[in-house]
Order: sequence, then C-alpha cells, then structure tokens
Amino acid sequence: MNLHRFAPICAVLSGVAALAACSSTSGPELRASKPVIHVSSARPASEISSCLQRMIPSAQTRRDQGTTELLVGSNAWLVTLTPSAYGSIVKVQQSSGDDGGVPEPELRFDIARCTT
Repeated sequence: MNLHRFAPICAVLSGVAALAACSSTSGPELRASKPVIHVSSARPASEISSCLQRMIPSAQTRRDQGTTELLVGSNAWLVTLTPSAYGSIVKVQQSSGDDGGVPEPELRFDIARCTT
C-alpha cells in the first residue's frame, strides 16, 4: 500500500478512535467510582456471570486474576464478581456518562435475580 492511500485511512481510524474515547468511560475511571451495589452471594461467580449474560445479552465479559468483569452498556456499568470463601462478592459501579442503555432499576433486578 502506498503512502497516498495509507494517510487517509490513518486519519479516518484516528477519528473513529477519538470518537470512541469520547463516548465511553475508561476502565480505571469506572473502577475508581463509588459502588452503587455491593453484595455477597452464596452462588459462585461463574453462575452469576452466566445468569447475567443471559439477562443482559449486550454485556461484555472479561476475566482477570480470579475476578470476572462484565461491562454493561457503552461502559456505563461495571459489574465485578470476586470469588469468596462463601460464594462471591458482587460490586456494581456506574460511570458518570451513563448511556441509558440499561436503566439502574433493571440492572438491580438482574443482579438480585442472579445472586439469589
């Protein structure tokens, strides 16, 4: 590919990346926010994660060092599932730029349904 074709492609891709960065919350920002929900459950994290994925098909799952994270909406909600001696700890954090994709009452219902 020659330089004349490569430059416009780079410009378009950098513009798309900039727009995506503006419209979503970063992982560190979400992790630093105060939890909206913080509960323990007797259910294993894998069961809660599977249940939430069925209830909220748009959730994106990521596993890291024993924890499972689900991003809900356009990074509007971060659900962290951490195994504990008695089941799991569930922490839900909300970004300041909520996209309105999954309303808080619906997410609370889904969390309650999947943790009991």
